[in-house]
Amino acid sequence: MITTAESIDSIISPRAAKLWLPKQVLITPAALAEPWGRKIYERVSALGLPVQELKQNRLVNLRGEDERETYRKAKNTLAIVTAPASALKLQPIPPSADYQFHLAEGCPAHCQYCYLAGSLAGPPVVRVFANLPIILANLPKYKKPGQVTSFEASCYTDPLGIEHLTGSLAETIRFFGEQENMHLRWVTKYSQVDDLLQVPHHNHTRPRFSLNTDFISRRLEGGTASLNERLAAVRKMALPRALGGGGYKVGLVIAPIMPVPDWEEQYTNLLDKLQLALDFPGDITFELISHRFTPGSKAILQEWYPNTSIDFDESNRALKFNKFGGKKFVYPPVTMNNLRSFFYQELKLRFPEAPILYWT
Repeated sequence: MITTAESIDSIISPRAAKLWLPKQVLITPAALAEPWGRKIYERVSALGLPVQELKQNRLVNLRGEDERETYRKAKNTLAIVTAPASALKLQPIPPSADYQFHLAEGCPAHCQYCYLAGSLAGPPVVRVFANLPIILANLPKYKKPGQVTSFEASCYTDPLGIEHLTGSLAETIRFFGEQENMHLRWVTKYSQVDDLLQVPHHNHTRPRFSLNTDFISRRLEGGTASLNERLAAVRKMALPRALGGGGYKVGLVIAPIMPVPDWEEQYTNLLDKLQLALDFPGDITFELISHRFTPGSKAILQEWYPNTSIDFDESNRALKFNKFGGKKFVYPPVTMNNLRSFFYQELKLRFPEAPILYWT
């Protein structure tokens, strides 16, 4: 339990999170022909990373002798490619936003519950898109007349985790800052936000930070910023610019919520820390997501993380179907109700003006 005697400095670590630096960088001819692709090439080269210029636009030789080796190889690879034409046909993504679009596919983190497992084809290489100006220019076509249209940029990647390599997130925030009735949303488990604080966002971007208990963050979210580092980043982004912050409206995504031993105490500690980090007025929202998995994601995750402590026992879960007939395993109703009631009560106590956008 956090006591009132503790200062914000004793809770939030000042040190910077370690940046992800891939062991190999590949760039396709099509990506190298794009002006933004050449900028990414220059950024990774300036970091001392060797770049291999491919002779074709296909990525090959990314698999190892087994799934574990394939995973290790892919997670150490950055590929600079162009987004296919299909990426310009945007899909709705409720309840997160009106539409999703992609700056990249693949994530450098090692989360043992990874939401992308089974969602993207092939080895989990981080593919960043070199044709960013085309991607951004396509977005206004999806504006809804007379109302604000929201766009989600982090369905298939963590854009902040690769921002030091691409610069694409800052450019996207700047683009949305110039648009009318178009708002950007993205979520991250990283903390290197300093280069985003002065970007002219004009309140058209809501960065969201994925938070969990310190226990879950340390055990299940490898390669990400620590909880305290994320809280420091939340504070920086939300602080008014007059006080040295970014002046952003921010969102907090508590996910995946798990009924681990002593979960009430652990999540109370998390919310106490968050309350101290946000000890000033601001526009914040909450999204609450309980842990779930599909048969396909379970199989992949157990290959990637054979020693995981996550309970994938389907007999401990309730079975649900999506609108396409796909299966997912969620917590049984009693557990879900207990978790939901706890968070709604505790958040309203600490942040009475902050809306809870959804529980799922």
